[in-house]
Amino acid sequence: MAPPALKRMTPEEFYRWPGEEGVRYELVDGFPVKAMTGASRRHDRIVVNALSRLDAQLRGAPCRPSTDDIAIAAMNGNIRRPDISVDCGDLADTAYEATSPRLVVEVLSPSTRQTDLVRKLEEYKALPSLAYILLVEPDLPRVLLWWRAPGDIWELSQFDGLEGVIDLSAIGASLAMADLYYRVTFPDPLAGEGGLR
Repeated sequence: MAPPALKRMTPEEFYRWPGEEGVRYELVDGFPVKAMTGASRRHDRIVVNALSRLDAQLRGAPCRPSTDDIAIAAMNGNIRRPDISVDCGDLADTAYEATSPRLVVEVLSPSTRQTDLVRKLEEYKALPSLAYILLVEPDLPRVLLWWRAPGDIWELSQFDGLEGVIDLSAIGASLAMADLYYRVTFPDPLAGEGGLR
C-alpha cells in the first residue's frame, strides 16, 4: 500500500512526484504503489528477448516498443507500467506515457500475478487502442494471448511449448515461443531435457 503520509494524487501530480530512486511505481486508486521490486534473471531474460525481437521487427515502422519506463494510462485514472508496451501513436521524446498503446506484455511473477491476471487485465481491455495483451509464464513455456476480435470482443489463445508463433499482425510483428524463451532455464521437466533453450 501507499505510505501513510501521501495524499491522493492526480496522474499529473504522480508524474511530478519524485518517489524513491530506483523504485518503479504505478498509480492505483490515486496512490503510488510499488510495482514489482526487482525481477528474477528468468523474468528479465524473457523481457529482454521479447523487447529485442519486437524492436528488430518494428524498425522503421510507426509502432515502437518500450520498457516499463513508459506508462499506460488506464481508463479509471490508474497508471500502469507493463514490462513491455508497443505504442503506435505520436510519442514525443519527453512523454512519460504511451499515446496509442497497441500491445502490452506482462511477465507474471509471484508478487504481481493475481493483479496482472485480474485487475490489470480488465483495465487493459478497457483501452480502446489496445489490440493485444500478452501474459507470459516465466516457469514454463506458456503464454496467454488476449486479442481484440471484430465487434470489440476479447478472445483468448494459449500457447504451450516452444514450437508456436504468436501472431501480432495488427502491429506488424510476431513472437516465436522459442525466441521468447531463448536462454531461459525452466525448473519444470515439461520444458524438455535440461530445460535450457
